[in-house]
Amino acid sequence: FQKKEMREILMDHMERDMLDHLASAQKVLVGIGGEWKKGKRPDIYRAYDILGRLLKEKDYFIVTTNTDAAIYDSSLDGERIVAPCGNETWRQCSKACTKDIWEPGEIPDDICPHCKAPLTGNTREAETYIEEGYLPQWQKYTRWLTMTINRELLVLELGEGFQTPTVIRWPFEKTVYFNRKAHMYRVHESLSQVTQEIGERAWAVAENSVEWVGRTVHGKARKAFTCVRS
Repeated sequence: FQKKEMREILMDHMERDMLDHLASAQKVLVGIGGEWKKGKRPDIYRAYDILGRLLKEKDYFIVTTNTDAAIYDSSLDGERIVAPCGNETWRQCSKACTKDIWEPGEIPDDICPHCKAPLTGNTREAETYIEEGYLPQWQKYTRWLTMTINRELLVLELGEGFQTPTVIRWPFEKTVYFNRKAHMYRVHESLSQVTQEIGERAWAVAENSVEWVGRTVHGKARKAFTCVRS
């Protein structure tokens, strides 16, 4: 019982610290990984909306390695999201005979109008991934990222493992390492470890990131209520 109680106290302190960093942050960088896949969470749309409440009125950008496109059906701003691993609702030629990418329903028979090969999802799982789909948004993200230099930056890495560490995990560590005003929270049920180089400004949260965000938003509401009462 004492160990459980101590863990709850430590988690509560960590969530309060994160909310303080969020309040003072000029920029917020968010990474979203596999714990947020639609197939794993029947409540994922509600979870994204809760994340949206957490980020409300903040200058944020989200990088996601998920390809299910669920995040685009949430209250989060699609202009502040990039999905470099692709979007399975977008379609491309399975033989990559063209760089064309089609939106859902644009090609009703799901057959490439150029070579008659079947279409497939525009994701890294395709035999040849047509990357042009995400590149304009990636350019917008990299421009935004340059504006975080020497700014108060909060980095939230939520549910990202090691399947594609070059997209979120390692670049986020590098960003925090070079920006001495950055603070990072890596939240994952089993892969929350942080490197020693950023250890003083990074927190490892060994918890499911979807549930953690939900509880943290409730904590934010409680904190606001306390401030009003005082």
